[in-house]
Amino acid sequence: MFETSPFYDLLGFLTPAVMQAYVIAMFVAVIAGVIIDVIHKKSAQYFFENAQKAQQSAKRTVSGGEKASLALSTLTNEVLTSSEFANPQRRMSHLLTMYGFIIFVVTTALLIFAYPTPAQAAPGVLVALWHIGALMVCVGGYWFWFFIRCDVNSEGNPWYRLVPADLFILSLLATTTFALLWSFGQAYVFWGTLFFCLFIASSTILFCTVLWSKFAHMFFKPAAAFQKKIIMADGSQENLPDLGELADPDLQARYPDIPTYMGDAPPYMGLGIKRESPNHY
Repeated sequence: MFETSPFYDLLGFLTPAVMQAYVIAMFVAVIAGVIIDVIHKKSAQYFFENAQKAQQSAKRTVSGGEKASLALSTLTNEVLTSSEFANPQRRMSHLLTMYGFIIFVVTTALLIFAYPTPAQAAPGVLVALWHIGALMVCVGGYWFWFFIRCDVNSEGNPWYRLVPADLFILSLLATTTFALLWSFGQAYVFWGTLFFCLFIASSTILFCTVLWSKFAHMFFKPAAAFQKKIIMADGSQENLPDLGELADPDLQARYPDIPTYMGDAPPYMGLGIKRESPNHY
């Protein structure tokens, strides 16, 4: 199983051209869904207007080199390592799911386009990576679904409670789960056919429901993180005041509520929300 591409089993009733056309159609569906989502939710307009508003409040100009450094920081921290997650379990779950999904999608495309028939036998390592990617998604995704997500972990809701926002994670888990079951069950005609049909159905839902799921979020997240770094670097701080030291007389004259409610020498208030160990997103 791990030495032969699972897609070779389909050659009896599906040509490589049909499989390639399906992959291309799903790619187009994702691109179209993201574009429609941007137009519908006005995400690009929001980022553009927010950037313009921040420029009006900026206290300094961020150089091109500094922007490049911030872009690299965003890539390495928020994108590649998901450092924004304070909960280490949530972070590990996210990384397993993200990298597993990337490996699964890339190896699927390679198996279908580069090695469509046994005549161009797919390397065993590529076939193994296809299964490993699917397993990573399942481990990270089911870990998140049953134990980590705040509905279950923090709010006490049952794991089987479903809301529209769950469309992405459930269709993703269904896609990789049925892909593995299809690969394992190919020796049995009935089970192999059943799991393949479920695999195609769930993957079609995953890639064709971008407008209604959180799929597009993965494209907006890096842009939002980068813009936040720029806003902090130029001093605009999302139009929030730079408070400084609460005991500063000039600050207390500007905000008289501070000495009124906290005294002339406000005490150190502690870690606030960070005094509790992360048990949420």
